[in-house]
Amino acid sequence: MPEAGTPSGNGAPPQVTEGSVAYASLAELRALLDSGDLGLVDLAQACLDRIAALDHAGPTLRSIIETSPSLLEDAAELERSRPRGPLHGMLVLLKDNIDTVDATATTAGSLALMSSRPRRDAFVVRRLGEAGALILGKANMSEWANFRSSHSSSGWSARGGQARNPYVLDRSPCGSSSGSASAVAAGLVPLSLGTETNGSILCPAAVNGVVGIKPTVGLTSRSGVVPISHTQDTVGPFARTVADAALLLSVIAGPDAEDPAAASVSPFSRQDLAGALRPDGLTSARIGVARESFFGYSPKTDAVIEESIVAMRNAGATLVDPADIPTARELKSTESEFTLLLYEFKHDLAAYLQGREGTGPKTLADVIAFNEDHRVQEMPYFEQELMVQSEAKGDLSEQEYVAALDECRRLSRTEGIDAVLEKHQLDALVMPTTGPAFCIDLINGDHYVGGASSAAAMAGYPAITVPAGEVSGLPVGLTFVGRAFSELTLLRLAYAFEQATQARFNPEFLPTLR
Repeated sequence: MPEAGTPSGNGAPPQVTEGSVAYASLAELRALLDSGDLGLVDLAQACLDRIAALDHAGPTLRSIIETSPSLLEDAAELERSRPRGPLHGMLVLLKDNIDTVDATATTAGSLALMSSRPRRDAFVVRRLGEAGALILGKANMSEWANFRSSHSSSGWSARGGQARNPYVLDRSPCGSSSGSASAVAAGLVPLSLGTETNGSILCPAAVNGVVGIKPTVGLTSRSGVVPISHTQDTVGPFARTVADAALLLSVIAGPDAEDPAAASVSPFSRQDLAGALRPDGLTSARIGVARESFFGYSPKTDAVIEESIVAMRNAGATLVDPADIPTARELKSTESEFTLLLYEFKHDLAAYLQGREGTGPKTLADVIAFNEDHRVQEMPYFEQELMVQSEAKGDLSEQEYVAALDECRRLSRTEGIDAVLEKHQLDALVMPTTGPAFCIDLINGDHYVGGASSAAAMAGYPAITVPAGEVSGLPVGLTFVGRAFSELTLLRLAYAFEQATQARFNPEFLPTLR
């Protein structure tokens, strides 16, 4: 297949195929569109062709639950209009917990929500429309964002089946935003959105070899998103490059009165973004290596990250090593986060469900009952014990909840990330994102051994994972963690690291490890 932008031998525009644009960056796609070598309908059709070949047939990635039936019509209409914004004509895939009022459903992967509909598009979807983006459809995900069972298989949903990792197909795509990351990695779509409560952007991005940004809670609105926790939920982008992910983040970020956490946020400008994405962005940076609790669970991954540390030092950064989070052990052992999530899931889900139209469930108890009534379809592999535990909790005024919230913030913020950044005057912390993808196991569930997500998740602070290398052909990532609303700093560091290492590689869709 020709690469994007490769001219044909007779001087005619290149033939657009699903392979020719599969791994093109936004800048490359924009150049093709602006030159007339590529039309928006051609681009949309190429994505649909590749999905048909790889997602629904061939390797059967199952990363996408459904595509928009009006996609080609929408592309044709957009092609006739003036440019609307920085994502004009670019295709974006949405995790299936992000509301749309188009012909696609929004179900969090569950059959329980098929009989109800959102009343309006999510705030981030409206922002995408204003920027000229085309919504490709809905990504498969871990049902209910992996808050149903402690024995679940990441990427499995009753609606979409088991999503797979495009690098090695018997390996997990990880996290609840599994399909969003897998689809971008496989070249099915250039951009996607996921959500994270704890690890659901960072883990799938790392094991699928793409860039994932978990924004500060409040930088991106959660209105119109099926929730777990108003304390920790955040919406963020996946892309194959830091620049593309950063552009998508700049589009979806912004104040939204319907989300109290995002009501007064000040998003960064495109000029700020352009200034941050510099190849020399590591020069004079002070970066701490958070070793305690974040290294040691995957020696081969650690070896890749040691090389990354050398690369950052060679690019001009000062590495403070170690720069351990003082509360790292407590963060790993505390039950406070789990308690907080149990309380907030029951409360926040009911508030969300009340806003949907139709005959679907209105409370968590209704969802639990639906799953029992449809056990064959909904629970063939694992149960719903987390939902049952959540339903048993009281309201958010209970002392158990208040104490859990206080402890999470203390351990993760003032005595945790804030403390180590202040002590060493650091711009950011780095650590391995997680180990290489584990084998899919529908019977026993995920074989997750460790990761970088918990401290930033509990704090509500930003984190960015960037491809750092590979272990036996499986990607691994490096995570940058910073203070609240320090996305521009993290983007500067992540972009410079990406440019210095060029560690990302495309998948080969291997059936298993050779």
